[in-house]
Amino acid sequence: MVILLTILQIVFSILVVSFSTYGIITGDYRLNFLMILFLGVLLLILGLKEFQKERKVNGWLYIGVFLFLVFVSITSIF
Repeated sequence: MVILLTILQIVFSILVVSFSTYGIITGDYRLNFLMILFLGVLLLILGLKEFQKERKVNGWLYIGVFLFLVFVSITSIF
């Protein structure tokens, strides 16, 4: 389970950096909602990893930020 979470963390980190770099270089921010969504999923993965390490406060913090970012991403689509 730890290896799968680490692989997903790397994949979503690359996606977030790619979308943010694209937005900065081109000045086209139409895909910002995807970057925010993937950043939220990345924080969900980090929260799950914190729960596995028995750090519940940090895990709940990451989960809360994940929920907020998903809400922001969904509302920015409309």
